[in-house]
Amino acid sequence: MNNAFADRLRKKSFLLPEAYGSELAKRVFQRKDMLFALAALLLFAGLALFAPLISPYDPNAIDLKNKNLNPSGEHLLGTDYLGRDLLSRILIGAQTSLSIASGVVLISLLLGTALGCAAGYYGGIVDESVSRVIDIFLSFPGVIFALTIMGVLGSGVFNLMLALSIVHWAKYARMMRGQVLSIKKQEFVLSAITSGAGDFHIIRKHIVPNAIAPLLVLATIDFGHVILSIATLSFLGVGLPADVPEWGAMLSAGKEFMRTAPYQTIFPGLAITFIVVIFSILGDGMRDILDPNHDGGEIY
Repeated sequence: MNNAFADRLRKKSFLLPEAYGSELAKRVFQRKDMLFALAALLLFAGLALFAPLISPYDPNAIDLKNKNLNPSGEHLLGTDYLGRDLLSRILIGAQTSLSIASGVVLISLLLGTALGCAAGYYGGIVDESVSRVIDIFLSFPGVIFALTIMGVLGSGVFNLMLALSIVHWAKYARMMRGQVLSIKKQEFVLSAITSGAGDFHIIRKHIVPNAIAPLLVLATIDFGHVILSIATLSFLGVGLPADVPEWGAMLSAGKEFMRTAPYQTIFPGLAITFIVVIFSILGDGMRDILDPNHDGGEIY
């Protein structure tokens, strides 16, 4: 990190320097894969946001006379075993998955950042205690752990968000702790300490702005993992209630009709694949762009 950037951080709070922001924007526009992924994500998010308005049918409307219909002009993606329109259910399912995933990632990021920052900055018994808790949570397979929590709490949107947040926060805390351990040894932090600045001031103005970039990369990639976890739990029947359209539940229901109506699993599967690939591309691109040694230059 150069001294000019450290000086700007001392004068500002969370905001990144203007030069840093312009450099990031420049590097994003130089990557066609990221531009494609951003455009696809905006389109997908727009469809999810306005899903209730653009869905051609009520996603939960049962019409047994038109069950298992092939894609047609009336039902563009066909209907399921209860005659429900698949396009409407996939659109509402996108809103469901993106909303829950956003909440899980935000909660995990905030909780992991706070605990990891406390562990790395204060050290001693605080670091030892938080580190042991992190090790315990990371020692369990994520899906199995989430299944156990959902088995205790029961299905529901809130319970699903809570279960996945409990599963995902530890990796953010571990990464933040490592970042803080490195950054707190830097001269600008030591200078702030010797000048009498309070712990909260140092953490807010010096530690977090310099440690947050890798966590944002992790959050972007983790977004796709959370959507996969949501689909997995719903596929296993312990995620969301049956009246909530969700891609994993659609896959589970459609597997009984793989031979006669394969589109009932193909379309939800493509939706899951599409959004996971988008966030993987964005995460990989952000990791390369935020790398201080990218193209041999140092941007922070």
